[in-house]
Amino acid sequence: AERIPVANFDDLIPRLIDGHGDVIDANLTITEQRQQQLAFTHPLIHVTEHLVSARDHSLASLEQLTQRTLAVQENTSFWQTAEKLQWEFKGLRIEPLPGTLSQDEIFDRVVQNPELLTLADSNVLDTVLSYRDDLKISGAITGDRAIAWGVRTDSAQLLAALNEFIVHDKLTRPRLVTSTDDWPGIKQGKRVRVALRNNSASYFLWRGKLLGFDYELLKAFAQQNKLQLDVLVVADQEQLLDAVRTGKADIAAGFLTPNENHRPDGITFAAPYHLTSEFIVSRPTDSGLNRPQDLAGRKVYVRESSSYWQTLTQLQKDGIEVELMSIPESEETEIAIAKVASGAYDLTAADKHILDIELSWRDDIQAAISLADPVAQSWALRTSNPLLLKQLNAFIAKEYRGLRYNMMVKKYFTAPIGVAKLKSGQRALQESGRLSPYDALIKKYAEQYRFDWRLLTAQMYQESRFDPGAKSWAGAQGLLQVMPATARELGFTQLKTPENGIHAGVKYLEWVRLRFPDTLPVTDRMWFTLAAYNAGAGHVRDAMLLARQQGLNPDRWFGNVEKAMLLLSRQQYAAKARHGYVRGQEPVTYVREIRQRFNAYVQLTDAREAGAAPAVVAR
Repeated sequence: AERIPVANFDDLIPRLIDGHGDVIDANLTITEQRQQQLAFTHPLIHVTEHLVSARDHSLASLEQLTQRTLAVQENTSFWQTAEKLQWEFKGLRIEPLPGTLSQDEIFDRVVQNPELLTLADSNVLDTVLSYRDDLKISGAITGDRAIAWGVRTDSAQLLAALNEFIVHDKLTRPRLVTSTDDWPGIKQGKRVRVALRNNSASYFLWRGKLLGFDYELLKAFAQQNKLQLDVLVVADQEQLLDAVRTGKADIAAGFLTPNENHRPDGITFAAPYHLTSEFIVSRPTDSGLNRPQDLAGRKVYVRESSSYWQTLTQLQKDGIEVELMSIPESEETEIAIAKVASGAYDLTAADKHILDIELSWRDDIQAAISLADPVAQSWALRTSNPLLLKQLNAFIAKEYRGLRYNMMVKKYFTAPIGVAKLKSGQRALQESGRLSPYDALIKKYAEQYRFDWRLLTAQMYQESRFDPGAKSWAGAQGLLQVMPATARELGFTQLKTPENGIHAGVKYLEWVRLRFPDTLPVTDRMWFTLAAYNAGAGHVRDAMLLARQQGLNPDRWFGNVEKAMLLLSRQQYAAKARHGYVRGQEPVTYVREIRQRFNAYVQLTDAREAGAAPAVVAR
């Protein structure tokens, strides 16, 4: 792609129309006037407009606008806002600015002339305020405005390609919100964020279902405290701790062994929730390993950040001449074990519970030597979160070696047949990237109707658990649970046939999506679509209207329209709604669970393709 600089803002649209470029990328607000000249993509972001003044000459109230001058560029959305303000506040003067001025040059004029004000978008101000302290910003004076790319009206194919890119990017690469809040902030936000690694012990995918010892235990913690559990998949142990330090996660989990001699900066550990022993892993034909001294002259391949490295370093200090070989930090212990089995590595080390998982399905390795006494393993969190630490410790004290805990230990580590079954499902994703038995069909119709195939798979799991013969109490059938009457209107019968059930469901989902304007935020349009698939578009539109009446944002699902949807379960609100009563908890839970599973599918499939897990959360 070639970037073509345009010095004057006023020249952007004329030069595009004349063929000097293909796309306008310039924080361009969608307006009715511009829509007569351009075709706009789906919104890239929604912003609000704010008044900007010199820090020492701010407005005490909007009424003072009658004594000030508003300096903005013509042919911008700011000019239209200025004209509306001038009509409302008689005496406000508008000063046109040259289209060649940059945003910072406009701010400099405002600072140098205290009488002046200007207007700016919220996304620009977020950046500007990080390096300027000479400005004062008002509250929002407009509602949400859509920012998008502009193309020529005859560029239909380009527009479609850009829209497809935007939808994919917004859904799979959302902005990651950081927070270092302690327990009160976590409770207020109603979500707890956990950093995990994708492996057989902590967190993995099995036949579309999210599983793992750490995951299930933390999910129980979240449920007991009425919180949403958000998972952030990371590539290695250092990223686990960094995610907590930087506020991307509240808890790091993954059978971490606290080192009493070296506590990472800003990190503390909760009470132990697991005990394990460390073993040397060798091939079955390797019969010369009976005690630690037998490691002399052997190579042991482990991560430098692991507790294994520390244990083996101590053996070196004790006089045993074992050779330590560093492996990539992103390499899971189970991969190192596989390399021992293949002969690529001489030896490795593993915790007993990890080794038990591998021994449940393979016979080309063995536990050779126990290295030390059992060690305690814990979850990590910020030292600045003592109230969260208190909650975690209370939970662990209650759960540790209780009924649920012991059943989970058996499920993941000590019941060979069940453990081997779980491992086989996990390997299916690792080896083939397969999420379900119907990936080929899902991908086919995802491409045809322009959906992310992993989103459709997450919805399919929610609807039918991948059972093509599933039938709901209301009569919905097939993998995506379509009502037979709806299917017939779309041209489908025999919904229990996987291809028919999938095609009918995806086509109906597209029909529902078209009921909502493409000026909505890309992600929210998808959440509205899923809610409408579950509860009906009429009920969702009722909830959008009620959200506006309740002072919530009618264009945002999470924390806004979903709250209104819950209110429609109450008679006092349902009686005034066009489509009446709806069991609002169902679509709210439906959307939340699909989003959580979709986020996991994206992280796990991207991790497999890239060889490392990217840090992303759908919002």
